[in-house]
Amino acid sequence: MKLTDPEILDRLQTRFPGSLEVVPSIDQPTVTVPREMLLAFAEHVKRVEGYVMFNDVLAADWFPARPRFEVVYHVYHPEKYQRLRFKTFVDEDQPLPSMVDLWAGANWPEREAYDLFGIVFEGHPQLTRIYLPDDWEGHPLRKDYPTAGPRVD
Repeated sequence: MKLTDPEILDRLQTRFPGSLEVVPSIDQPTVTVPREMLLAFAEHVKRVEGYVMFNDVLAADWFPARPRFEVVYHVYHPEKYQRLRFKTFVDEDQPLPSMVDLWAGANWPEREAYDLFGIVFEGHPQLTRIYLPDDWEGHPLRKDYPTAGPRVD
């Protein structure tokens, strides 16, 4: 049984010519997708390539670099036992399309990225904090967040 699909990167580059950047990876095929094509790419990956299971979305803050955030998606093809990682970069004032309509499993991970990093996912059905109180100021996983946290007097 093959745990990776060596042709997936070729098929994706054929479908999105000149738009994807293949990222060297030892564990699963990985591509960087321009923010503007993220939703079209995700729809293709699910509907055409068969990656119907959403595993996770996570973020990294590369402050002071611009764009600031790297947002990484992990999806899975259960019939072929294959994983795929795709990522994009976004700045503080740029929203990303929500993946919840494609993969219901994106709901809580998108809320987590919103709560802890402040990344906005347009079209999310309930983009509210998931860990912190609603009146909390800031996003604690940002690199410029005060290390001592906010003052609580």
